[in-house]
Amino acid sequence: MTIEIKAPTLPESVPDGTIATWYKKVGESVSRDELLVDIETDKVVIEVVSPNDGVLKEILKDSGDTIVSNESIGVIEAGASAPAPEPAAEATAAAAPATSSASQSASEEAAMLSPAARKLAEENNVDIDSVHGSGKDGRITKEDIIKHLETPAVSPAPVAAPELSLTASASGRIEERVPMSRLRAKVAERLLEATQTTAMLTTFNEVNMEPVMTIRNRYKDEFEKAHDGVRLGFMSFFVRASIEALKRFPAVNASIDGGDIVYHGYQDIGVAVSSPRGLVVPVLRNADNMGLAQIEKEIRGFGEKARDGKLAIEEMTGGTFTISNGGVFGSLLSTPILNPPQTAILGMHKIQDRPMAVDGEVKVLPMMYLALSYDHRMIDGKEAVQFLVTIKELLEDPTRLILEI
Repeated sequence: MTIEIKAPTLPESVPDGTIATWYKKVGESVSRDELLVDIETDKVVIEVVSPNDGVLKEILKDSGDTIVSNESIGVIEAGASAPAPEPAAEATAAAAPATSSASQSASEEAAMLSPAARKLAEENNVDIDSVHGSGKDGRITKEDIIKHLETPAVSPAPVAAPELSLTASASGRIEERVPMSRLRAKVAERLLEATQTTAMLTTFNEVNMEPVMTIRNRYKDEFEKAHDGVRLGFMSFFVRASIEALKRFPAVNASIDGGDIVYHGYQDIGVAVSSPRGLVVPVLRNADNMGLAQIEKEIRGFGEKARDGKLAIEEMTGGTFTISNGGVFGSLLSTPILNPPQTAILGMHKIQDRPMAVDGEVKVLPMMYLALSYDHRMIDGKEAVQFLVTIKELLEDPTRLILEI
């Protein structure tokens, strides 16, 4: 009985996918739920597993081919088993004595060549493996040797060159050309779209991180014990501060849909995460209902899934506001690009000790630059600045987060 291997059902936001890697070859045995192939989409890599035990009978879509939802990509012969491999010639030769192997090899070579052909090959140092035999059972004749000698040698280098990813310029410098992944291409397309279709503007401020750092240092061990190993980081404070600020400035949490403005009565916070395949933005659903521990746990889970390529499409769909943390890579200041159709994105940066004037005195404080990029079609400069100042005030006095003031 044959069973079709079908591509999974893709969401409406993902029209198609690309076959990335087949892990099995035709004729190989497969087990139920064993990984067969990876399908790369604009957002995630989807793993397709075997629906049954059997043998991979046919591959209908090779690596690089485009597929759509529920399209057949291969065929499995259920219940079958792969034929046992024939003993290799090398293994047979290794089992025999060395003298027997040598005599067997000599007899096989003799059987391949006629006496006249053997003599002519020896006189001209011809590699027998490079000669095609036209005689019975592939036997090499004298005419085959003569034809081989008369044929000019052709260098294989020009044929192989187009398949190589490494190329050398006229000056001898090496370049490597690789195809852009679907995710990278989609990210590039969306970033370009954001810069061309929005009136993007960025406002900056800075926040004294000493109060948050003091809380974190004082309670991090107790926090980790109380929440089953979840560590207290900075991101959860920024998420909570953003949620409170979004409640006060609903336009920052809105989106533009054609000629309409859509105000969201909830806060779904996207957290930009770097993965080996590119930038992804998983979403914290209903973040307003999450405490610090749950936020940290969810973000850590997103990071692990992004690293292993396990993020689901549903986890990266939607979002009303995004936070990007370039500070983990050492960025001191940047202008983050909007994630359409959202109208704003918050950029966090590196915490750096800087001299600051406090009550007429100079103090060295751990400061962080904040950047808010926003769509000026939807958000006025006044709202954007007040939104960012609200986040600054909530972080510099975290008690406000508890009192919601």
